[in-house]
Amino acid sequence: MPLQAVRPKILGFISEQASAWLVALVVLLAGCALTAIVAWAAADLYQQQVRQRFQLLVNERYTRLQERFEDQEQRLNSLRRFFVNSDDVSREEFDGFAEPLLLRARAYSWAPRVSRGQRSQFEQHESDQRGTPFVIRELNSAGQLVPAAERDEYIPVLYSQTQSLLGTPLGFDLLAQPLRRSALERARLTGKPAVSQPMQLVGLEPAYATGVLLVAPVSHAPTAGQPQSEPYGYVMAVISMRQLVAEGLPKPDRDNLVMQLVDTSDVQKRVLFESGTVASDRDLVGARRLSLGDHVYALDLRPSQVFDQANHSSLSTILTMGGLLSLLLSALLYVLVSQRQRALKLVEQRTVQLRMREQELRGAHGQLRSVLNAATQVAIIATDLRGVINTFNAGAERMLGFKAEQVVGAHTLESLHLASELEARSTSLSVALGKRIPASQAMLVESPDNLHEAREWSLIRQDGSQLTVNMLATVLLDDHGLWIGHLAIYLDITEQKRAYEALAARDRLLKKLSAHVPGGIFQFTLEPRDNWKFIYASDGMRDIYEIDPGLLQQDAKKVFERIHPLDAERVRASIRLSALQLSHWREEYRVLLPQRGLRWIRGEATPEELPAGGTLWHGYVSDISDLKRVEEELRALSITDSLTGIHNRRYFQDRLKIEMVRLNRTSGALSVIMLDIDHFKRINDRHGHAVGDGVLQELCKRISQRLRRTDVFCRLGGEEFMVLCPQTDGAQAYILAMELWSSLRNAPMETVGIVTASFGVASRRVDEGVDGLLLRADSAVYVAKQAGRDRVETCGSGLARDGGISTN
Repeated sequence: MPLQAVRPKILGFISEQASAWLVALVVLLAGCALTAIVAWAAADLYQQQVRQRFQLLVNERYTRLQERFEDQEQRLNSLRRFFVNSDDVSREEFDGFAEPLLLRARAYSWAPRVSRGQRSQFEQHESDQRGTPFVIRELNSAGQLVPAAERDEYIPVLYSQTQSLLGTPLGFDLLAQPLRRSALERARLTGKPAVSQPMQLVGLEPAYATGVLLVAPVSHAPTAGQPQSEPYGYVMAVISMRQLVAEGLPKPDRDNLVMQLVDTSDVQKRVLFESGTVASDRDLVGARRLSLGDHVYALDLRPSQVFDQANHSSLSTILTMGGLLSLLLSALLYVLVSQRQRALKLVEQRTVQLRMREQELRGAHGQLRSVLNAATQVAIIATDLRGVINTFNAGAERMLGFKAEQVVGAHTLESLHLASELEARSTSLSVALGKRIPASQAMLVESPDNLHEAREWSLIRQDGSQLTVNMLATVLLDDHGLWIGHLAIYLDITEQKRAYEALAARDRLLKKLSAHVPGGIFQFTLEPRDNWKFIYASDGMRDIYEIDPGLLQQDAKKVFERIHPLDAERVRASIRLSALQLSHWREEYRVLLPQRGLRWIRGEATPEELPAGGTLWHGYVSDISDLKRVEEELRALSITDSLTGIHNRRYFQDRLKIEMVRLNRTSGALSVIMLDIDHFKRINDRHGHAVGDGVLQELCKRISQRLRRTDVFCRLGGEEFMVLCPQTDGAQAYILAMELWSSLRNAPMETVGIVTASFGVASRRVDEGVDGLLLRADSAVYVAKQAGRDRVETCGSGLARDGGISTN
């Protein structure tokens, strides 16, 4: 009976042609209805997702800004603690500490409290320190800085570290303006950071001028039983709201949010910051509160047009795609129904083609057997479902010594394997799979963690000897996909295993040898595209870098993470230069270790060029920290006087030459003060050399306390001393010499009483050398001794002062 005679009609009484149109129409209507439902659900979901995305953006923006506000308070508090924990902070110390803090803050400043009576002395002291006039100033009605009017108290800006190109108005009195005075008063009363009202910041560019002043009081650390003292100064952070809020955020043409920041305590409700992004028409609003010091700021966030563009609705796409899909599906069903007869004919034609293909496969099967027999280096063995061997190729005959006639149909695959290995494998598989695996199937079952991988086995040859092989087993299926047996492929790995064992023995020997070598031995490669790699690292590398050698071989860059930042680039450059010139590499550098801290390392290596490109180094590294420490100690001893602890003649001569070279290159002043203890031999003769040594030590202690940090105090020998005063003219050096002279004779020393000295002062003249300057200083000392000792003489000035004590 033909197929079309039994083919049922769709919908019974309707012809097949009519049924195709009806099915297509029903599917199209159903698809349109389903598309409408999906579009409605998608629109509702889209609104929810837009709200969620907006809230996520608002929370992320709020969190970022709050972190910035908190970071500014933390940075200012760290600067305040720096002043609290320091007795006296110089300008250089302030700059060194405050400069790294300049992140999203325009400036950090220090302003001490100065009373009316202290003003003159304070201004004079700062003028002397800076070398330029220093005056406490304020803004007049024209906006110009003028000397501040008389008040009971001033808080002038003394130190400042700023990012502004216009600089900072040093000496500006913060009490001269109400807004700044109010912030300072609140900080003094609460003892905590306070924030000013919105103001125009002094000394900043107009674009960043709108901001606030964050102030923190600095008081002496309270002692036991005493309350917190009044602040003796204030540290300040000049914060531009534009810089604090806008930097690091997306540009206006890419920002999803429109942002506005207002100080809630500001009566005028002035806008501190407003982004330039165009707002969208959505009714989404996000309001948050930001705190800085004692102020709370209102943050208003709205979606921008960029947000609308990034979150457009897919409703039209769903309707379009749903309609097209419904149309295509209805057309497909129409084609399927109307062309059923054609499909049946194609099935018949395909059946004929498959039968022809079957004949071709049988011929190919015969060819495959010939190929198996040609594979003489690989053993290929096939079995049926019972494990009986039915294929034994020429490679298996050569490898095991059996003939195919002896094995096929008579032996199983199990009989060729070592029984103890099959039992052990059966036990482990039974545990892993949770069911019993017979020993006869142990070589054919794959473990869950080792699928489709070759496994090592031992086979029994005809003469009884064992052969080590790699085995890969797979399932054999017939033309209908039914399981009919197994196929096992064996590869002799005896020689390969011997080679691996030899390599392992060599590695063990190398490891033992390297364990007795101080430092670490390595092989390092630099491949094209700047690829750094350790191909070998001994256990000594663990002690050098505190990194496991295995990790070094995985990632060589971990070594450069340990190298000191000031040395890392130099080490990289030396390695590249060694690779370029194939020259011996040798470097000394510092490393920062998690446990041992800073260490000095010396590395040496010999490079060779690789055939495929790149460079291979063979070398070693060793710890030379002890050697470096000895070198530093020797250097310190070479420039230090062993009795008094101050610098010796050698150091003085080196420093004097350096200063003279500097003066020849630039302009400036230089003076020296030479002093000789009066009647020092009499002290040694009367009290002994031990007391004389004590006098020398006490003299160095008193003079060192009166010197500036820039001055260099040295012992020339015996009872002669020299003070080198850079950037100091003759008048200033004379004043300093008088202070040193006074510090000696105003207080007696133990055992010997009052000890005096003769001082000579000389200031460098134009085109004068080192010898001339020292000769004039020595001459001044000689004049002081001839004039009765215990006095200060300057060469050529006529100034002198007699102590009024005669010891002759």
